[in-house]
Amino acid sequence: MNESRLVPPRNSGESLSGERETQPLDVLQQRLGHTFAEPQLLRQAVTHRSAGADNWERLEFLGDAVLGFVVSRLLFDLNPEVSEQQLTVMRANLVQKNALANVAADLGLSTFINLGTVEDKSGVAEHNAIRADALEAVLGAVACDGGIDAASRVVERLYGDRLTELAGIAEKDPKSRLQEILQAKRLDLPNYTVVATTGEEHARVYHVECAAEGLSVRAGASGRSLREAEKRAAAAVLAILAPHREDDD
Repeated sequence: MNESRLVPPRNSGESLSGERETQPLDVLQQRLGHTFAEPQLLRQAVTHRSAGADNWERLEFLGDAVLGFVVSRLLFDLNPEVSEQQLTVMRANLVQKNALANVAADLGLSTFINLGTVEDKSGVAEHNAIRADALEAVLGAVACDGGIDAASRVVERLYGDRLTELAGIAEKDPKSRLQEILQAKRLDLPNYTVVATTGEEHARVYHVECAAEGLSVRAGASGRSLREAEKRAAAAVLAILAPHREDDD
């Protein structure tokens, strides 16, 4: 997959009077690369609850699940040598709210969102949470309209190189990555504690807890060796931290 990230022409989204203007939905369909058989689904997907009862909330619920599955499948296919723990971290980096907001910004999604009058004037269309929710709703609408294959094509188109840029993350040991994050924040290094060992001596399983006390995060994992269990526990902590990483950068 060599398709570069979709970046629409810059558009302020404002009229000369200072009021925000929304663009026609056929433009959004072109950017998505999907023509809706039922255009009302897309209309609903870009309608905030402040603009009416027929809004995006149910489609957002569906889109969240669709995105998780599609990204998981794409990462699974693109990274055949990557472990389950590493795939989990990679997926978390792609589906967290800030990542979704960035994809939505590349799509210019805020210029299509329908808002109530008060919300429209407040500028909430540019808020990360609103853009992320709207993107999930749009993906839910695509899945309803064209099925999971259509949703997969749209996700691959929108995410572009983001799906392959995480390769470097997968190659680095999760213990090293976690240590780097904590050192960058000048926090204490993580603690690894063996909380239990099970199994016969020749088939011992280690259960380890990793605690990043400075970030008030801890998670546990198991492995056939102490090193494997520690790496998996560190990966579990990274997966918890991923949704908050961009907020702190």
